[in-house]
Amino acid sequence: MLRTVGLVALLLAGCTASAPEAANQSSQAEASNILTSAAPASVSLTLTRLDCGHAEFKDMNGFFSDKPGVYPPGPGKVTDSCYLIRHSKDVMVWDTGLPAASKDKPMVQDNMSGGITVTLAYQLAELGIKPTDVTALGISHEHGDHTGQAAQFTNARLIIGKGDFEQLGGKPDDPFLGWRGQGAKVTLATADTDIFGDGSVIALHLPGHTPDHLGLLVKLKSGPVILSGDTYHTQIARENKSVPGFNTDRAESVKSMERLEQIVAETHAKLIIQHEPNDIAKLPVFPKAAE
Repeated sequence: MLRTVGLVALLLAGCTASAPEAANQSSQAEASNILTSAAPASVSLTLTRLDCGHAEFKDMNGFFSDKPGVYPPGPGKVTDSCYLIRHSKDVMVWDTGLPAASKDKPMVQDNMSGGITVTLAYQLAELGIKPTDVTALGISHEHGDHTGQAAQFTNARLIIGKGDFEQLGGKPDDPFLGWRGQGAKVTLATADTDIFGDGSVIALHLPGHTPDHLGLLVKLKSGPVILSGDTYHTQIARENKSVPGFNTDRAESVKSMERLEQIVAETHAKLIIQHEPNDIAKLPVFPKAAE
């Protein structure tokens, strides 16, 4: 979501693994079939939304748009959401939100404030899941409001964009130190990536916000769902193709927005904008899961 210093740096925080696992990454020729095909009937798949924080801004337009007048003048709020995907016997977490420490000490800087009201570990425990039970950790991008509680899942295979992983390497606050040793279980994505090899859960390569930013397509039996990462931050951004000034590449950002809309149209997926408060109601209330 965000990129600068302190709270902003956490909201935007950004060596490779010595032996990254081979990713099931799609060529352009394969991509359409993989995205639109149904998940195998034998796969049990659920999606649960987790609360991973919130942030308030005194000037939404000044932060989230490089053009004036996109957002109404004045303050606004965004959510910070993470997700649990149960794939038969596999347990996957998508994004890890703001740091757990922000529960007791909210972060405040300049024109923003943010924190969490409940930790990711606590919510998983409510569902009977320990951090060591998580077999796959998907990260949409490098920013600190998506990586803040990642370090507890080093038992899991990490799926992250290659450029994002490399950009954090060597930094003192690197959240992925536990995945940088010999034999680390890391999938570095530079294209659409089939997480479990059966087409049911696919990381979508949507660069621009960061070098190798990812979204996530989950093919539930009730209908596919796409998690936006930070391709969009709000519904206003979606309606106006609004690009924050801190994005890595504006042209790539717009291209990824257009591609995401094409995928939504082709798959008839429900798009969840992860920072949009109004999108919370699109999924069942925790602890219930979409199936």
